[in-house]
Amino acid sequence: MAESPNAVAQAWLSDLDAALQAGNIDGALELFDEECYWRDFVAFTWNLKTLEGKDDIRRMLESRLADVRPSGWKLAEDASGDEAATEAWVHFETDAARGWAHLRLRNGKCWTLLTTMQELKGFEEKKGPNREQGVAHRITKGRKSWLELKEEQEARLGYEEQPYCVIIGGGQGGIGLAARLRRLGVPTIVVEKNQRAGDSWRNRYKSLHLHDPVWYDHLPYLKFPDDWPVFAAKDKIGDWLEYYTRIMELNYWSGTECTKARFDEAAGEWVVDVVREGEPVTLRPKQLVFALGVSGYPSVPAFDGADSFLGQQHHSSQHPGGGDWTGKKAVVIGSNNSAHDICADLWEHGADVTMVQRSSTHISRSESLMDLALGDLYSERALANGITTEKADMLFASLPYRILPEAQIPVYRQMAERDAEFYAQLADAGFQLDFGVDGSGLFLKYLRRGSGYYIDVGASQLVIDGRVKLAAGQVDKITGNAVVLQDGTELEADLIVYATGYGSMNGWLADLVSPEVADRVGKCWGYGSDTPKDPGPWEGELRNMWKPTNVENLWIHGGNLHQSRHYSNYLALQLKARMEGLPTPVYELQESHHAR
Repeated sequence: MAESPNAVAQAWLSDLDAALQAGNIDGALELFDEECYWRDFVAFTWNLKTLEGKDDIRRMLESRLADVRPSGWKLAEDASGDEAATEAWVHFETDAARGWAHLRLRNGKCWTLLTTMQELKGFEEKKGPNREQGVAHRITKGRKSWLELKEEQEARLGYEEQPYCVIIGGGQGGIGLAARLRRLGVPTIVVEKNQRAGDSWRNRYKSLHLHDPVWYDHLPYLKFPDDWPVFAAKDKIGDWLEYYTRIMELNYWSGTECTKARFDEAAGEWVVDVVREGEPVTLRPKQLVFALGVSGYPSVPAFDGADSFLGQQHHSSQHPGGGDWTGKKAVVIGSNNSAHDICADLWEHGADVTMVQRSSTHISRSESLMDLALGDLYSERALANGITTEKADMLFASLPYRILPEAQIPVYRQMAERDAEFYAQLADAGFQLDFGVDGSGLFLKYLRRGSGYYIDVGASQLVIDGRVKLAAGQVDKITGNAVVLQDGTELEADLIVYATGYGSMNGWLADLVSPEVADRVGKCWGYGSDTPKDPGPWEGELRNMWKPTNVENLWIHGGNLHQSRHYSNYLALQLKARMEGLPTPVYELQESHHAR
């Protein structure tokens, strides 16, 4: 008689627990398949680290087992699958923390294991039954209200008292991380140059909406209401972020720009110069986090003759949208998300628009992406099947990057079949399509390079119909009134929009700290897949994101709303542990590759 999934999973967990508590690494390795992956977020490694194969796992356990002292491996709920392929949610503990894990077994042996730190023992969030009282039921003269105490604390922090952490960048990433740090009691200031939280969304072109669905985009702790639209408009998101900063009581310094930062070795702290509402202020935090999005400065190619152009020209990040472009010719250089959105916006407002496609682009129709790629994790269907946002985040993380392509390729094959007519129409219009170099589609392009795709929310039909014209090739030069391609094609223009992407995030470090520090950190994003714009060597985790960098006390936080939500938890725990003086030996700190 076949064993139940519960019996298979619990037997494996009991054997692992016994082996690890006995220090029997050989015995533990016997429980892993020949092809095996252990992805750890902070719990064992104080790092974000994927161990590939038994040799990697052995090396980690030999280094970390005595310190970590894991125990208490048990099912968090009923396992699923069968005797041949079992999946389980698991609780475990270490000396320092409580953890949550996801396990996949093949014929009783581990194929994938994801272990994550969820809370530090003795430093838990004050929530649920441990929430603060909020008011003392004792009347005294001169007692201060909640608002008075809050305003006093805000007035002191950054002046009379220094924050433990400063976050440069008050967009979705900085806001979500600050909320987690506040819950952990880490004094934090968010520095944002815009006048209001959410302005990084409000200030974009008028038609901008989220291309990712609502279930994918929640912020930490406070989910969107259940009548929130599937795809929210930029100003709606901007307002949500602004209200979130107030509800979460964040120390949010808007109208504040960081001008310089340096590390004071003698004092063991950063010296961060900012200008707040026109007044210079010097902050001295122990930890400095750069949360400036998913990329660096806008990339504007230096085309010959650009200075001679007589019309308007700007990068996509500066495109306001709207206006009256009737009778005007616009050329948008680029063919990814922003290029499509801006072409659609210009066409709506009367322009004669041409998109210049310089390299092939992956396109996923929004409906197909939601159904085939996201539906099992982030949708009403997923929620009905018991897949909460937290479980979805863990499941997405449970497949290491080495094997993620093989899981994604079938999804995009199905998409290509379902939308074959759509893709044929695009090809007939001259659009150069791809599904990634290995057919793994949108998410892998995003993780590898952060570019090269468009989620179609309508602009592709404009290309198919010829309402947005298409030109293919490289730009040779720009004249007073045209963009000239290398084949000699001249595209008359009153407006040129450079939808040409962004540089690496360490570009910010070069300006705000120093070029030497930026190069010590190395390239941010990508994981060494040796595919276009993601050069090797293989690293297996996103470079420098949410984990220790090669510059002590300097961190990078960013990504889309999903990543900012999920990974902010692990970054916040790393910062809290350091504030409390806990030992945090980082296992196999990454090497720096690919300086600016």
